[in-house]
Amino acid sequence: MALEREQVVLEPDFRTAQPFPINPEPAPNWVANAAVLWDRRRTLARVAIISAVVSLIIAFIIPKRYESTARIMPPDSSGSGGTAMLAALAGRSLGGGGSDALGGGLGALAANLLGAHASSALYIDLLKSGTVTGALIDRFDLQHAYHKKYRVDTAKYLLRHTSIVDDKKSGVITLKVTDTDRRRARDLAQAYLDQLNLLLNRTSTSSAHRERVFVEQRLTQVKDKLEQAQRELSNFASTNDAIDIREQTRAMVDAGARLEAELIATQGEIESLRQIYGDGNVRVRAAQARIADLKRELAKMGGTSAQLPAAQPDGAKTGTSTTDSADNLYPPLRQLPRLAVPYADLYRTVRVQEVVFELLTQQYEMARIQEAKDIPVVNVIDSPGIPEKKSFPPRALLALLLTILVTGATGTGMIFAYRWSRVDASDPRKQLAQEIEADLRELRIRMRSRRALR
Repeated sequence: MALEREQVVLEPDFRTAQPFPINPEPAPNWVANAAVLWDRRRTLARVAIISAVVSLIIAFIIPKRYESTARIMPPDSSGSGGTAMLAALAGRSLGGGGSDALGGGLGALAANLLGAHASSALYIDLLKSGTVTGALIDRFDLQHAYHKKYRVDTAKYLLRHTSIVDDKKSGVITLKVTDTDRRRARDLAQAYLDQLNLLLNRTSTSSAHRERVFVEQRLTQVKDKLEQAQRELSNFASTNDAIDIREQTRAMVDAGARLEAELIATQGEIESLRQIYGDGNVRVRAAQARIADLKRELAKMGGTSAQLPAAQPDGAKTGTSTTDSADNLYPPLRQLPRLAVPYADLYRTVRVQEVVFELLTQQYEMARIQEAKDIPVVNVIDSPGIPEKKSFPPRALLALLLTILVTGATGTGMIFAYRWSRVDASDPRKQLAQEIEADLRELRIRMRSRRALR
């Protein structure tokens, strides 16, 4: 105020000199705000202390969350071997000097064009699919664990606490599952990997899988045909006493030749015995009986040329057979050529079916091996483990931020209240605010009176 009383003389004549006030420059806003806060520092300090205590209480009330992490590498495509070779050749063809980067870029381009690595986005979508999340909800009873009424809310809650990201360069997928239970967090992360494997195996439609299914069907059919052919051959052999026609023919011819030779020798012997002893001698009669037996054996071995009986289903024997008595162990010699044709047909059918069955069995095993190679299996780089430390909440940081926020809001309110109190009552803004406040007060009084009347 002393400055306002100071006068500056503009002319030497003091009687005509007119004084004028010299006003100081207004203080900056931050100085005025700091002054307001300093005047109310005690209140602000109490607010800060109370907010710090409340923030600590809130930070410790929030339940701990644990994060389990797994890193997986997507399955390689079926052509990964050839792709890797082409990429290596493309990289080496331009090798040397400054062209190494170009060669590596060309190799990477060839690998990408031929599909050296499966798209990571596909496996991320599979992990987030309803099939996987639904299986996890049922397996761990997450509706009860998360206190959700509907499955859709449980699935959304699970996805919100699951992070699945991929590295664009390497293609490695990082899976993070957060839960209030550290063991359940680990189990959920592992269950994600298990369900992904099951889903990939169930949806696999590779060419090796289709080939394996086709060969398996053909193998079943050929096996049935082989069993049928073997039954027909065994029934035919049992009905006609045909074990091995070729060997039986050779044996029958050899046996017949021996009988013929023995018969001729016996006939020569009986002639000499007759000349020496006469027809009534015992030796002559014995030789004659021997000749009769040999002829009977030759007749039995030769058999008849009658037509073979029709084959019965399932090898059932009829009353007639190629043999006339039950003591014949082999079919007659005259029937062997007739038995050879159907026997050869049946034997050839059995052999063909056996060869086809062996080939299909080999192809089936090869198709199974190839299918096992083609089935995508998730390669786990880092298995999920039980987290040792909590991932949320950061209690000290949270308490500090809440304290700063409340204290700052309180200080802002103090400054605003001070400035508002300094506004002139004739200011239209203040008049409008007062009018709104009065209307709200009147409305509140009316509502209270209505409630009292009720």
